[in-house]
Amino acid sequence: MLMPKKVKYRKPQTKPRIKGKAKGGTELLFGQYGLKAVEPRWITSRQIESCRVAIMRRVRKKGKMWIRIFPDKCITKHPAETRMGKGKGAPDHWVAVVKPGRIMFELEGLGYEEAKDAMIKAGAKLPIKTKLVVRED
Repeated sequence: MLMPKKVKYRKPQTKPRIKGKAKGGTELLFGQYGLKAVEPRWITSRQIESCRVAIMRRVRKKGKMWIRIFPDKCITKHPAETRMGKGKGAPDHWVAVVKPGRIMFELEGLGYEEAKDAMIKAGAKLPIKTKLVVRED
């Protein structure tokens, strides 16, 4: 699972906001094909890992993959059936804040059909709508 090695504060005071469009990471930098987010959402480290596995099953050793998002925001939760109050809950999981326009995964070294198939499989693992982006050269 992806998570930061070290953080300044164990429990963040604010929730990660997902309003607006992505400021950076909106263009392909490394690969020929990319998976772009169309909706805003938190993407958990488990979802990122399941996408990585789905893509790597398709890619095998032919191509190369880059993960362009990282879960660096901590979400806290109280245990089930706990009364209100008693302070903030314990850190539960890590999320990446993904806004519309953000490139999440990139691929290189495959044909269009193989890359499209891999990205469709990965997009099915995510809770948001995505689209395939191709580099124009």
